[in-house]
Amino acid sequence: MTQRPDKHDASTVGEQTWSVHGGNHAEGEGGAIRVPVTMANSYHLPADPSTMDWSNPEHLTYTRNTGVNQIALQDKLVALEHGQDAVALASGVAALHAVFFSHVSVGDHVVVADATYEATYKLWTSLLPRKYGIDATFVDIADLDDVRAAIRPNTKLIVTEVIANPTTKVADIAALADLAHAAGALLMVDSTFTPPPLFRPLDHGADLVVHSLTKYINGHGDAMGGAVIGTATAVEPIRSEAMVDVGGVISPFNAWLIMRGSVTLPLRLRQHQASALELARFLESDERIAYVAYPGLESHPQHDLAVRQFGGAARPTRDSAASCRSH
Repeated sequence: MTQRPDKHDASTVGEQTWSVHGGNHAEGEGGAIRVPVTMANSYHLPADPSTMDWSNPEHLTYTRNTGVNQIALQDKLVALEHGQDAVALASGVAALHAVFFSHVSVGDHVVVADATYEATYKLWTSLLPRKYGIDATFVDIADLDDVRAAIRPNTKLIVTEVIANPTTKVADIAALADLAHAAGALLMVDSTFTPPPLFRPLDHGADLVVHSLTKYINGHGDAMGGAVIGTATAVEPIRSEAMVDVGGVISPFNAWLIMRGSVTLPLRLRQHQASALELARFLESDERIAYVAYPGLESHPQHDLAVRQFGGAARPTRDSAASCRSH
């Protein structure tokens, strides 16, 4: 199981420090301060491998089960998201499918946000219902009464994004977690639009967080990956079933590239937020523009919720935007 790095006291290490040092281990040849890329598909076996569990994802035997760079990336994601365990996979869609494959079975029911990423929409409107007989109800995720009414005795999962792609509707993660847990279901949150340190769904009661690492966390447009982070209990079947036996594991090189890209995540997010707010305000002031959907604007329907969930990130000042430009 991937564990939060214990080489530093998490209470004394700053959040931005985890972006730089999380997952880095100074072991191995040369004692490199950053985990080097290990382009191996197999690792040394013990002298007597007869008693080995060849599907055990806890040991370095075969890269489809786990690898050095995958473990390092998972360690960093656990630290950044305040999780207990993580699984890194080949893409964001692989991560979404891994959650659904591992936690929902024939005859189960899920509640899904009606504004969601295209692949999530297709999985729950076509592929999973048609192939496995799993029923999905799409709801206005911002209407908690609508969500509550959609929950059934066989509901196993509520699926949402923090900020919907592409409508920017904001979901109340803490309230959704309460509804899910009261029904004995899990809450899965796609937080690709809101990576840490901007927002951490696990701190608000979510059971599982999914990221397309391809986007903000990597940030350089040169690697593809996905991840699921959450409680140890919720992540374990994703690793043992979806990763090992379906095989959508991340490659060592992509894991290494994403580790490298994530170092600048807090700095990039700060600039993204400042630039986005300035652009949104500029567009909103132009009479030729019908509307602007940006949660940081007071005109956004869920602006108050965005401020409550994201704090200052939902309302950076003009001065902070100017400061980012000047630096």
